[in-house]
Amino acid sequence: MKFRIPGFCQRRWFQCLLILLLIVGALFGWQYRQRAKNVLKTYTVEPTSLEKVITASGKITTQNQVTLRFQTGGQLTWVGVKKGDRVKQWQAVASIDQAKLEKELKQELLDYMTTRWDFETTKRDTYKDVVLTDIIQRIKDKSQFTLDRSVLDVEIADIAQKYAVLVSPIAGVVTEASDEYPGVNISLTATTYEIVDPESLRFTAEVEELDIGSIKEGLPATITLDAFPDEPMTSQVGSIEFTSVETTSGGTAYNVHFPISQSQLYRLDMNGDVKIITQEKPNVLVVPVAAVTTSGEEKQVTLLKNGKQVKQTIKTGLETDDYYEISEGLSAGDVVVLPK
Repeated sequence: MKFRIPGFCQRRWFQCLLILLLIVGALFGWQYRQRAKNVLKTYTVEPTSLEKVITASGKITTQNQVTLRFQTGGQLTWVGVKKGDRVKQWQAVASIDQAKLEKELKQELLDYMTTRWDFETTKRDTYKDVVLTDIIQRIKDKSQFTLDRSVLDVEIADIAQKYAVLVSPIAGVVTEASDEYPGVNISLTATTYEIVDPESLRFTAEVEELDIGSIKEGLPATITLDAFPDEPMTSQVGSIEFTSVETTSGGTAYNVHFPISQSQLYRLDMNGDVKIITQEKPNVLVVPVAAVTTSGEEKQVTLLKNGKQVKQTIKTGLETDDYYEISEGLSAGDVVVLPK
């Protein structure tokens, strides 16, 4: 079935009317757009609080963290922890075979006793009722050196035996336990036990070198973690590290630490952002930066007064990314024209 165009649509008067309607519609659309362009965008000056802030990204770190490694090699004979366990301060973590170390200590003690006996015998038989000559003094000094070395050997052997047991100097959580089962021969570099104190968590952010001069301890800050975007934390600048770090883009930054409230929900290395308030002024008049033009050393805005636009010179104070503080030139209620 073919669709038939009505006869009146084919008449000349209808076609002319349709063209006329299209022209009128286009004309009205153009006029509407022109009127929209001519509508002024304005900003009414009112007292408000102005904050100058520095933002930075970072993550949760810990202040108290230790890494335990054995000072001597040997066979792992006992392990008292696994990853995720909590340990107390001075709690033993693991130990290696002490039988060999005990025998070495006994051997050093026997060597010391023999050296001591020889020293006392030589001293009694050689130096009794004899005026010391230079040669005799040298012999005596050599015997004393040998004895002193024997004492050091005993002390070193005793220290090695003590190092056979790893002890945690802090209370915390085991975050790494490279060897959890006894019976293996340990490696001095690969065998590691890491303890982190969850009560010393803090937020650490990298602040760019250009901004670090504006930051000092005690400045208020707000921390927002990616895991809890609706639960910002109030904090303050705790400390600023003296040495710099290199950013991912190759720039220079400094680690700034912020104390955080302790919570079982927070975990090490959680990412987030911090907003540091470097300056704050309540109840001041402000205008958007976009409304201000500069002429030489003067700053000006365009005021809307009685339907007319007039230039007004202003003096500014605190400046943020979005607003200027007005110190002179404007009053509350003034209407400032914004650029289109």
